[in-house]
Amino acid sequence: MLAVLLTAMFMAQFDFFVVNVAAPSISHDLRAGPVMLELTMGGYAFAYASGLITGGRLGDMFGYRRLYLVGMVAFAGASLLCGIAQCPWELVVARLLQGVTGALMVPQVLAIITSAFTPKQRPRALAWFGVAGGLGSVSANVLGALMLDANVFGLGWRTIFLVNLPVAGVAVAFARRRLPVLTPSRRQRLDPLGAVGIACAIALLLVPLALGNDQHWPLWTWFCMAASVPVGALTLWWERVLAARSGGAVLDLTLLRVRSYSCGVAAGAAFLAYFASFMFALSQFLQVGRGYSALGAGLLVTSSAVMFSSSSLVSSRLVPKYGLGVVVVGGFVTVAGLLSLVLQLRIWGAGAPLAGVVASVMVTGAGNGAVLPQLIGASLVAVTPQQAGVGSGLLNTAQQFGSSAGVSVIGSVFFAIAGPIDSTGKAQGVHYAHAMQVAGLIDAALALIVTALMAYNKRMSDRINASH
Repeated sequence: MLAVLLTAMFMAQFDFFVVNVAAPSISHDLRAGPVMLELTMGGYAFAYASGLITGGRLGDMFGYRRLYLVGMVAFAGASLLCGIAQCPWELVVARLLQGVTGALMVPQVLAIITSAFTPKQRPRALAWFGVAGGLGSVSANVLGALMLDANVFGLGWRTIFLVNLPVAGVAVAFARRRLPVLTPSRRQRLDPLGAVGIACAIALLLVPLALGNDQHWPLWTWFCMAASVPVGALTLWWERVLAARSGGAVLDLTLLRVRSYSCGVAAGAAFLAYFASFMFALSQFLQVGRGYSALGAGLLVTSSAVMFSSSSLVSSRLVPKYGLGVVVVGGFVTVAGLLSLVLQLRIWGAGAPLAGVVASVMVTGAGNGAVLPQLIGASLVAVTPQQAGVGSGLLNTAQQFGSSAGVSVIGSVFFAIAGPIDSTGKAQGVHYAHAMQVAGLIDAALALIVTALMAYNKRMSDRINASH
């Protein structure tokens, strides 16, 4: 059951990051300009983030197994449309559909884990959930580069989308046999106005963040970001009114009164903002600043994936015994790894020894593995099975929003410092090393915020346990 569930999480995260590797090939084949490439990459993130809460609510209404199957089949169909796109706009629309369908299946993963697994089984299941998401993110560079190099049947970049079809076919076949049929305890209703309000608020913020740097931040980007505040406030007001009248609000705001959950949502957004932006900046530094190929840079990042997986599994065994202190220690390990990389770049610049860079990346990966999976578990520990769908949807939305905002904002800072790509490798390497230093310091600050939030969560948990 768990293997089937985690397939969905891996696919969704993989498809979010893999387009970065294929962007040059897509640009050449479809003659896509920078804006179309931004929409190809950012459109998926926007559609995915804006649909997760509604996807969770639909799971609460119609059953998690059914929505998983519908979402997986639809995700495969959208991937097929991406793979056969003949112009940039076709690919952009297909990527939007892919994001929406991913938002249908992913919330059901956490919802089924929360509802079907026993309290004793749940921590390890959530640890594996974190492993699947982390591996989907960090392996996209390697697997995507390998598929591009293999060029199966001359399909080129299309392979990264078409590979989803056989994987989805196997997942659906096993899901029909293995996933439990969980009947909602009470009849839920859909809130279309709330769903549209959430999507609009996210779009008004994420789209300008994704396109603003390339467009040199024109007036419309600032207007849209400012408009996201009143739109979000009106949506929250409507959700409160609907909940007070008859229920059925797409946002279950009572969840935010649960301290462990609200703290976990904030920590998850901050962590993914750090994680996604760090992986993005590191890839740019290795490929442009140090001249590695996409495959070479991806293989170096694999060391982080190995440590992430190992640390996730070890921490899942330690948390039941030592509690959230394991996560706090993992946060400090992450900060130490980031600062060690910054220090090496400060001393040696772009010529920092490869062994030292790899060591810092591995330390950071070990810290990430101790934090992310257990952070998810700590967030959902007090969520009832009846709230599992919308709870996981809101948590995933916060994390996806953090990823997109982190890449957009910190990525803009990175490129502003790095400057345009030039033909003098030495100067280019110096600029990219400096940009990586600044991005690393910002990411270390975000990781420290996550550590502080989890330390606060641990303190509250210890107080509750002491009172019992």
